Amino acid sequence: MTSTNDIRRSFLDYFGANGHEVVASAPLVPNNDPTLMFVNAGMVPFKNVFTGLEKRPYLTAASSQKCVRAGGKHNDLDNVGYTARHHTFFEMLGNFSFGDYFKEGAIELAWTLLTKELGLPVDRLSVTIYQDDDEALGLWKKIAGLPESKIIRLGDKSNFWMMGPTGPCGPNSEIFYDHGDHIWGGPPGSPEEDGDRFVEIWNLVFMQFEQIDEAVRVSLPKPQIDTGMGLERIAAVLQGVHNNYDIDIFKALIAQSVALTRQPAEGEAQASHRVIADHLRSSSFLIADGVLPANEGRGYVLRRIMRRAMRHAHLLGAADPLMHRLVGGLVAEMGAAFPELLRAQPLIEETLLREETRFRQTLDRGLKLLDEAVVGLEAGGTLSGETAFRLYDTYGFPYDLTEDALRPQGFGVDRAGFDNAMAAQKAAARAAWKGSGQKASEEVWFDIAESEGATEFTGYMSEEGEGSVVALVRDGVRVDSATAGDTVTILTNQTPFYGESGGQTGDTGTITGADGFAATVTDTSKPLGRLHAHHAVIAAGRIAVGDFVHLKVDTARRARVRANHSATHLLHAALRKELGPHVTQKGSLVAEDRLRFDFSHPDALTPAQIAAVEADVNAQIRVNEDVTTRLMTPDDAIAAGAMALFGEKYGDEVRVLSMGRGETGTYSVELCGGTHVRALGDIALFKIIGESAVASGVRRIEALTGEAARLWLGHRDEQLRAIASTLRTTPDEAAARVSALSEQTRKLERELAEAKKALAIAGAAGGGGPSAAAAPELVNGYKLLGQAIDGLDPKNLRGLVDEAKGRLGSGIAVIVGTNDGRATIAVGVTDDLVSKFSAVDLVRTGVAALGGQGGGGRPDMAQGGGPDASAAAAAIEAVKVGIAAA
Repeated sequence: MTSTNDIRRSFLDYFGANGHEVVASAPLVPNNDPTLMFVNAGMVPFKNVFTGLEKRPYLTAASSQKCVRAGGKHNDLDNVGYTARHHTFFEMLGNFSFGDYFKEGAIELAWTLLTKELGLPVDRLSVTIYQDDDEALGLWKKIAGLPESKIIRLGDKSNFWMMGPTGPCGPNSEIFYDHGDHIWGGPPGSPEEDGDRFVEIWNLVFMQFEQIDEAVRVSLPKPQIDTGMGLERIAAVLQGVHNNYDIDIFKALIAQSVALTRQPAEGEAQASHRVIADHLRSSSFLIADGVLPANEGRGYVLRRIMRRAMRHAHLLGAADPLMHRLVGGLVAEMGAAFPELLRAQPLIEETLLREETRFRQTLDRGLKLLDEAVVGLEAGGTLSGETAFRLYDTYGFPYDLTEDALRPQGFGVDRAGFDNAMAAQKAAARAAWKGSGQKASEEVWFDIAESEGATEFTGYMSEEGEGSVVALVRDGVRVDSATAGDTVTILTNQTPFYGESGGQTGDTGTITGADGFAATVTDTSKPLGRLHAHHAVIAAGRIAVGDFVHLKVDTARRARVRANHSATHLLHAALRKELGPHVTQKGSLVAEDRLRFDFSHPDALTPAQIAAVEADVNAQIRVNEDVTTRLMTPDDAIAAGAMALFGEKYGDEVRVLSMGRGETGTYSVELCGGTHVRALGDIALFKIIGESAVASGVRRIEALTGEAARLWLGHRDEQLRAIASTLRTTPDEAAARVSALSEQTRKLERELAEAKKALAIAGAAGGGGPSAAAAPELVNGYKLLGQAIDGLDPKNLRGLVDEAKGRLGSGIAVIVGTNDGRATIAVGVTDDLVSKFSAVDLVRTGVAALGGQGGGGRPDMAQGGGPDASAAAAAIEAVKVGIAAA
C-alpha cells in the first residue's frame, strides 16, 4: 500500500524533477485575500501571482497546501463524518504555471503522473471539459488516447472557473476515477452523478481570460495553469478504498480514538470517530498556524470545530478529555511533512485540554436544560429561538451545538427567533451604553463595532496582509470615501496593525490599494478595545468603504517595539528576583525608541542592584530561548503563576507569554496581548539609562534595547574619551584622574575656608580685616562685638561667634556673613547674660533688618538669614537697639 506521506512526496518529487519550484505550504490564515477566513484551495497563496500583483523568481511551482473549509461560503462542517469525502481540513496537491506551459503541458504532466508514476489503470479514468473547449478535447485524445465517450462536455456551473466576478478565469478539465460498479453512482453529468462511484480526483484550470465586467471578457497575454488534486482522494484511490476515512492517516487516528473510548467504529459511533479524527487535524493545524479559540472571527470557527469534536467524544462516552491525547498520534503521522505541528505540539495539547475541560461543564449543563426544553415537543417540532438564545446567552451553549444535539431527535431550531433575541440584546446593550456616561464622540466607534463586529488582528503571525475597508471616519463622523490630502481613520475587517494598548504604542506603516491609492498610517488606536483604527494621511488616490487594501506594518519599527516589550517582561522578572516578590508593575511605556517601567518599591535602587538587574536581563537575552504563547482563562493563568500586567483589560481568555530560563523553570510568565520577539536573542542588548522616583513607593526605570542601546553606549564612550582628552589622560585612567582632582579641589576649599576664618578672627582682634566694628564697644553697659564679613561661608558663623564669646568673657557677639547677595546673621550671648538677653530674640531683629523672617536656636546661640546683603551693618545696629532697650 502506498502511504499518504509517500503519495505527497512522490507528487512533489515528480514536479520538482520536471522543473517546478517545490513551495512549502502557506499558513492557513491567508495574508493576501481579505474575503477568505482560511486558505481553502491550493491556488490561494499564488493569487497575487495570477493577477499580476506579485512576481516570483520562478514560472512553475508545485505544493501540497493545507486547506480548511469550515466557515463562510465554503463550509463543509455539517457534512463531515457523514459522507465519504467531506473534511474541514484537507491537503491540496497542485502544480502551477505562471505564463510558462499551458493546456498541453498540464494535461501531459497530469496524465503521466497518474498512469505511469502512480500506476492508475487507464480504463478507470475519464475526464470532463468545458462544453466549448475543443482544444482540450483534442489534447485529451492525443495525449491520453481517450475516446470521446470518456471525455464529457459540461457547462459553466462545473467546468468554467472564475476567481471572482472579475479577474482571471477560464475553462477547466476534471479527471474522474471509477471505483467500480459495486458502488452506486453515475459519471459526471448523469442523473446519478452524486453517487460515490465516480470520484473527481484532479481539476486542471486553464486560466486564459480576464473578466473585465459582466459583459466583457478578454484573453490574457500569458495563459496560466492552476491544478488541484485532493491528497485524501488520491490516497483512497491508491489504497483501494472509496471512503477517505479508510485511508492510512484516518485509520491510525480513528484506531487511537477507538482505543481510548473503547467504542468500536461501527454504527452511530462510526460518524463520531470520523468527526473526531477530522476535527483533530483542522484544530491542530489552525492552532499551529497561530489561531486560538475566541468568541469572534477565526477563533470562533476554531472553537466550533473543537466543540463539535468534543461533543462527539461525549457521545462516545469518553469520561475524561480526549482530544489532547490524540495529538501525539497526529504528529507521528504528519509531523515530518509539517514540522510546525511538532513545534506547536505542547500548545496544541494544552489548548485542547483546556477547551475540552471547560466545554464539558458547559455541555453537561446545557444538555440538561435542552432535555427539559424539548419535553412535550412533537416529533419534527421546532425549539423556540428564545430558548436557544437563553441557552447561548446564559449558559454558553452555542447555537450550532443546539442544532447538532437536536438533529438526531428530529427537532429543528427557530433561527429567526434566535436572531431576533440576539438583536434585542444588542439594542439593550446599546441603550445601556448611551446611559453610561461615555463620551458622545465615542458613539461612532460603538456604531462601527455594532454593525461590523470586532477587527480581527492578524499581526501576531504576519506584518502585512489584505483587508476590506468596513468604515472610514473623518472629523469624528463616518464617511463613504476620502481622497488625497485627507486625514482619515481607516477601519478594515482584519489587520496586522497593533492598536495602542497595555503600554505598547500603536503600529505605523502604509495602506495601499487599487488605482494608485496610498496612505501613510501615523498611528493605530484601539477604540472600545475591539476595533483597530488606522489613523492615516492619504498621499494619493481615493479610498471608499468596501475597497480591498493591502496593509503593511513598518517592520523595522515593529521589531524595535517588540524588543522593548519583551525586554519589559524580562525587566519585571529581574526586579522581582533582585528586590523581592513585592515588586509589581504600576505602569509602562513601550515605544520604538525606549521603554519605561514603573514598579512598586520603597527605596532608590543602588548602583549594584541596577547592575545586577541589567546583567540578569542580558543573560536571558544571550540564552536566546523561544518566546511561547498560550491561551488561558485569567484565573487559570494567574493560578499557574502568570503575572497580570498593569493597563491590560482581560476578557474570558488571555494570552500568556512565557520567556527565558529561570533557576526553577520559566524565567517570566505574564498575561499580555502585545507583540513580542520570537526569540530573546532578537532583543540583542538591554541597557538601563535611568532610575527615579515617580510617587511615594513607586520607582521608574528607563531603558534601551538593541541598536538604541548600542548608540547610547557609543555616545557615552565618546564623552568619556573627550573627558580623558581634556584631563590629558587615557579613558581607563580618567576616573582616577577625576577622583584626584576632586580631592585636590576639596583640599583647596578647606584651606580657603580656614584662611577666611583666620582673616575674620584677625579682623575681630584688630588685625585690619574687613569689619564694620573691629573692636568691642559698650552698649547699655554690656560689651558688644559686631562684625560683617563678605564671602564668609554661613557654616563657619557659629564657630566664629563661639571664639568671639570666649574673647569677650562677658558680652554679646554679632557676626553677619554675606555671600552672593544674601546675608546670614549669628548672635551669641555669654552664659552670665542669658538671663537678661535671648540670642533668639536678638537674631530675629537682625533678620528683619536683612529682609528675612524668623531665625532660631538656643538662648545662648541663634542664627537666621535674609536676602539683603547690603543691610549687614543695619542688622548689627538693630541688635544694638535691642540690647539698648533691655
